[in-house]
Amino acid sequence: LFFSQVFLASILIIPFGLKTLFPYVWMDILYFGDLLRILVKFVSRRRRRPSFFVLDRFLEQTAAHPDKPFILFENENYSYTDTDKWSNKTANALQSHPGYKPGDTVALFMGNEPAFLFTWLALAKLGSPVALLNHNIRTKSLLHCFNCCKANVLIAASAVEDVLPSLIEKGVTILLMTKHCDTPGIESFSDKLDKASDTPLPRFLRSHIAYKSPAVYIYTSGTTGLPKAAVVNQNRLLTALAALSSNGVTSSDVIYLNLPLYHTAGFIIGFIGSIEAGSTIILKRKFSASQFWDDCRKYNVTVVQYIGEVMRYLCSTPKTENDKDHKVRLAIGNGVRAEIWREFVNRFGDIQIREFYASTEGNVGFVNYAGKIGAIGRVHFFHQKLFPFTLIKYDTERDEPIRDANGLCVESPKGDTGLLVSKITDIAPFVGYAQNEDQTERKRLRNVLKKGDLYFNSGDLMRIDKDNFIYFQDRVGDTFRWKGENVATNEVSDILTISDCLKEANVYGVQVPGHEGRIGMAAVTVKEGAQFDGSRIYHHVVNYLPSYARPRFIRIQNAVEVTGTFKQMKVKLVEESFDPGRIQDPLYILDDKEKSYIPLRSQVYSSIISGNIKL
Repeated sequence: LFFSQVFLASILIIPFGLKTLFPYVWMDILYFGDLLRILVKFVSRRRRRPSFFVLDRFLEQTAAHPDKPFILFENENYSYTDTDKWSNKTANALQSHPGYKPGDTVALFMGNEPAFLFTWLALAKLGSPVALLNHNIRTKSLLHCFNCCKANVLIAASAVEDVLPSLIEKGVTILLMTKHCDTPGIESFSDKLDKASDTPLPRFLRSHIAYKSPAVYIYTSGTTGLPKAAVVNQNRLLTALAALSSNGVTSSDVIYLNLPLYHTAGFIIGFIGSIEAGSTIILKRKFSASQFWDDCRKYNVTVVQYIGEVMRYLCSTPKTENDKDHKVRLAIGNGVRAEIWREFVNRFGDIQIREFYASTEGNVGFVNYAGKIGAIGRVHFFHQKLFPFTLIKYDTERDEPIRDANGLCVESPKGDTGLLVSKITDIAPFVGYAQNEDQTERKRLRNVLKKGDLYFNSGDLMRIDKDNFIYFQDRVGDTFRWKGENVATNEVSDILTISDCLKEANVYGVQVPGHEGRIGMAAVTVKEGAQFDGSRIYHHVVNYLPSYARPRFIRIQNAVEVTGTFKQMKVKLVEESFDPGRIQDPLYILDDKEKSYIPLRSQVYSSIISGNIKL
């Protein structure tokens, strides 16, 4: 009897003790269970014959609930069957076009609309990889993005006159998603689409597809200055199916998708994730803080996506009595600051925030399954065994990892900031960038912990606390983030220096109180014999750069400072920011009303710092 009582007491005490000593142990166990289920399902699908891809999951869902709404867009409602038929029509129209053959790489230059999703599914049925072009980019960047994926066809929702001569010269087939196009060299695809059949496509059209075949090219900014085409192969896309279902999203959920479909967040998390879950997507052209909650109420939205900026914009809207009157239970995304996280939950109710960390091309990711405010994830023993990673000491001034006397990297102690690197393995591969072996190689880091090993360089600085939560600290190199977009400083610098009056440009990001990320600033030198013309520079950057990439501040220097290895020095410039009190050089601010760069006055600076002027 005594031993029975001791045994029963132990059963009751042990869980309590574990909870007290290891407060996250049960969450860790549940997370490991989720990880195991995802892995088992993935392996099971990989063994299926014929090969099983994301498209096959969509066809399964269509067969399982054909009449269920899949895409709601403005006044349009498309069921899974409707979506399947529209993608068939698109595929049949493409197949009949002499400028296209199944398997050709196709570039998609469209905003958020159902045709974007129909077209991707159509191209999947035809076995074609798809390059998802940012529809905000123009001229040099647009042409570069198109060329680096070696596309034969461009499907666009709007005219692309600024690159038309170059595309025609290369023999590219250009199809416009509008009725009746009179521009020479561009055909109206919409006219052909209206007449196309919606009969299913034979499977043999995609029989050449393998798991290592490219599925989509998603563009990411980096140290080269121009966007890089990250190759997302069929294997990685199949893995990405679990993006929402692994976070508890089911077929009964309604997903609010207002992030760009050309981005990883919109396309992979929102669209591909919804296919696996069998959910309904509320598709919006773009994010609108004023419409957000009204839409959530109107469509009974249960799951929303965010980037850090989205949360802040929502918290900045005027408070109303019905702020908590909605059915949203889950917000999934990345980049939200701790104070915004708290404010969001306090104001809008008991919404689970599922913060995660991942990159389009990277081979490691984290999920904050424990809900620790401010963290991007949690270091888990089994996760680290499957996807080995570490934080290494990094010299931000020299812009390189710190190495010891043996030439190996030095691991950062717990609590210290370090560069996140992840071992490249068969389970965690790094595919790289299309047509850019140089930049692919730059992301590979060798001789990290032992001679001959190979790691992926994330370019992100992290910190792990005593409870094993991991926190994002900053980005290294020449890339910063503003308005939810990555801005490559070299690209902006190149654009500035092709203007009439600027000789050199050192571009960097500076923090602004009350704003996520960093806003663009440039320290420039003026060409000999020329004068700085704020109006001309304004029109130049507006013509060449999307709004988020335009430098908001310009600082005119006599010379751009460089290191001994001729790298532009940014650390001191970033520290001085755009403060007229610390900077003796002439300072200018971009003014959209004046359509010019105008002198930055102390009172304007004070208003920006106090939050009275929003950027």
